[in-house]
Amino acid sequence: MDSTEKKRLQINACKARMGIIEGVYNAKSGHPGGSLSIADLLTYLYFEKMNVDAENPDMPDRDRLVLSKGHCAPALYSVLALKGFFPQKELKKLRHIGALLQGHPCIHINGVDMSSGSLGQGISAACGMALAAKLDSKSYKVYAVLGDGEIEEGQVWEAAMFAAHKNLDNLIAIVDNNGLQIDGPITEVCSPEPITDKFEAFGWHVITMDAHDFDSIEKAFEEAESIKDKPVAIIEKSVKGKGVSFMENQVSWHGTAPNEQQYEQAMSELSAQLKELEG
Repeated sequence: MDSTEKKRLQINACKARMGIIEGVYNAKSGHPGGSLSIADLLTYLYFEKMNVDAENPDMPDRDRLVLSKGHCAPALYSVLALKGFFPQKELKKLRHIGALLQGHPCIHINGVDMSSGSLGQGISAACGMALAAKLDSKSYKVYAVLGDGEIEEGQVWEAAMFAAHKNLDNLIAIVDNNGLQIDGPITEVCSPEPITDKFEAFGWHVITMDAHDFDSIEKAFEEAESIKDKPVAIIEKSVKGKGVSFMENQVSWHGTAPNEQQYEQAMSELSAQLKELEG
């Protein structure tokens, strides 16, 4: 991609991070750390890669995305709002009773393809969507975003086995490998390592990428689209809390919202980043 395209994505990713902080602060709850670590990925998918239309969110041939790590809904909501699927003012109502945006993705929301949040189940739904596309001779792609702690769930590997058996080359699973889950480092809780070797053993083509470098992201997805007859797993090396200094690589920002002072600091940092990018 050229420098103009890259700058546009960087600006949108920064705005997405601001939306994440806005949402969890006003909700007084949520998961900012893991949401921030996938902001660049979702920005790339929705603004560069996926065939979606905010004016026609249910078009049959659209690409699908399943946020299997559904607790990171603030990231998905923020990007969908930027893309125009619903007003950005809804972000301030996150998790409020009666509001559009609840704590996990709900399929009644424009742009959300699957209700998710019970860890391990989203990838199974994505397999079903990908198989349906094959059976109906449709060309759409299905993307599933998983957490590296989530893949400790056995159901993930049942789905992985199924996807390879069915040659679902229209399925791309992205594992957000930030190394942290709610109880601590993944290697200490119940290590899923080596992640790459596991997916390869289950018959997947595996790619690694830098989750915060758009050149690396584009290269990974270009390779993914060239693979035939097997599903693709992209392992993205990411930083939990990316973009907010005091949240980066801190396990405590899994299920914790910033207080007023922290909110002001986070928004100040992100505003400065945005100003620099737009300058």
